[in-house]
Amino acid sequence: MWMVFGIAAILTAVLNVLWTLRGRDAKWFRFISISLTALTLCAFSGLVDRWILQEDWSALMDTAGHSRLLWPVTAASVIINGISLFSTSGSRQK
Repeated sequence: MWMVFGIAAILTAVLNVLWTLRGRDAKWFRFISISLTALTLCAFSGLVDRWILQEDWSALMDTAGHSRLLWPVTAASVIINGISLFSTSGSRQK
């Protein structure tokens, strides 16, 4: 499930940027993208918790590298959605 949330978060972040570049209000895409990013992290954490309770050490070893990837991807999501937020607020002030 975390993969579905992650892909959906990326797609909505791209839509967010595209709508912002066209001068349209993209606040809903921004909200959905950040929300899906949070759901991705929660789903991945829940999956790891389940593997720990089941003592499925091979599954944990297979995904150990993915957890390190979640930090930069989450930071990128926040930055991308923040750029659209600040670019729209800056254009309204002019």
